[in-house]
Amino acid sequence: MQYTQCKIVGNGSFGVVFQTKLSPGGEDAAIKRVLQDKRFKNRELQIMRIVRHPNIVELKAFYYSNGDRKDEVYLNLVLEFVPETVYRASRYFNKMKTTMPMLEVKLYTYQLFRALAYIHSQGICHRDIKPQNLLLDPSTGVLKLCDFGSAKILVENEPNVSYICSRYYRAPELIFGATNYTTQIDVWSTGCVMAELMLGQPLFPGESGIDQLVEIIKVLGTPTREQIKTMNPNYMEHKFPQIKPHPFNKVCSATSAFSVLFTDETTVKVFRKASPEAIDLITALLEYTPTQRLSAIEAMCHPFFDELRDPNTRLPDSRHPSASARELPKLFNFTHHELSISPSLNHKLVPPHAKSELFSRGIDIDNFIPLKKEEMMARLD
Repeated sequence: MQYTQCKIVGNGSFGVVFQTKLSPGGEDAAIKRVLQDKRFKNRELQIMRIVRHPNIVELKAFYYSNGDRKDEVYLNLVLEFVPETVYRASRYFNKMKTTMPMLEVKLYTYQLFRALAYIHSQGICHRDIKPQNLLLDPSTGVLKLCDFGSAKILVENEPNVSYICSRYYRAPELIFGATNYTTQIDVWSTGCVMAELMLGQPLFPGESGIDQLVEIIKVLGTPTREQIKTMNPNYMEHKFPQIKPHPFNKVCSATSAFSVLFTDETTVKVFRKASPEAIDLITALLEYTPTQRLSAIEAMCHPFFDELRDPNTRLPDSRHPSASARELPKLFNFTHHELSISPSLNHKLVPPHAKSELFSRGIDIDNFIPLKKEEMMARLD
C-alpha cells in the first residue's frame, strides 16, 4: 500500500493522526499511528477488525513500522477520512451566535445511537463518547463514530477500570468508581452530547472528578440511597451534600428539571425552547440508575426521532442557506444483525417507506427470524 502527501491533523497521548492520499486511486485516508507494546495485542485493532457499520469509521488496512529508537514499533491504522467533527460543527453555530438546528441534532444523535446499538449488541462498549469522536461528512449528513482506543468488550463479572471517558461525558457510576459498569455508560455520554448540541455548551462542565458530580447533582438533584446503590454500593454510607436541583425546588422531577433548564429564557440566553419530546428523551438518558436508562436501540425508537422517519423530511444546508435542501442519508438500511437486537421494536424502527429496500435484500420484518444473542457477540482471536 502506498500513500502520498501526509499532513498531521491530530495528536494526543495515544499518538498521531495523519491525513493522506492512497495511491493509485488518490482517495483520502487517515492514518492513526500508535506506539505498540509488544507484550499485548492491540485492543483497538482487534475491535476495529470486527466492527462493520455505516455509522462507524472504516478500517481500510493496518501495518507496523519501526520508530527511531531500537525496538520501537508503531501500529498504523489506515482509516477512511471524514472531513468534519460534531465538535467543530457545534463550534461553528456558537460562533454564529446560534445553536444547531434541531433537525441536525436529531440526525446526529440518531446515527450515534445506531452505531451504539450495533456495538453494544456485540458486547463492545466505546467508553469515550464525546463530540470530538463523532466524525461528520457535511455534504451528506452522515455521522461516523471513531477512536476505539478506549473501547472494550465488557464481560459480566469481570472488573473494568473506572477512570475512562472524558470528564464532561462521564456517567455517574464511573465517577463513583464502579468497576462493574455496562454499555449504559455510553448512553449517558450520548445524553450529554445531545444536550450540548441543543445548548451550545456542555451540560455538566465539571473542573474535576468530584466537581463533575456536583454539576450533575445541580441539575438532577442528590441521588437517593437506592440510586447510589445501583451505581456503586461501596458509597452507600457517604454523606452527600443535599443539593436542590438548580434552578428549581427539590420536589421537582427530572423531567421538569430539564424543562426549566431548556425553556426558561432567564437561565442562560443560549438555552432555548426544546420540544417535550427532546426533554423526555434527555430525561430518559440521564438517569442515575444505569438499568433505568433507555438502551441505544430503545432510544432510536423515541418520538423525538419521528421527523427522521417521515419520508418528506429534507435536510436544509444550515451553512449555506441559499443551497437547496438534500435527502437525508440512509437511516433505515438495517442489516439482519441490527434487526436482531430487539426484534419487538422492528415495527417502530422501520418506517413503512423503508420496508421495500429491506425486502430487496431478503429481509422481511413481518416474518423475521432473528440471530441468537450469542451469534451477535464479538469474539477476539
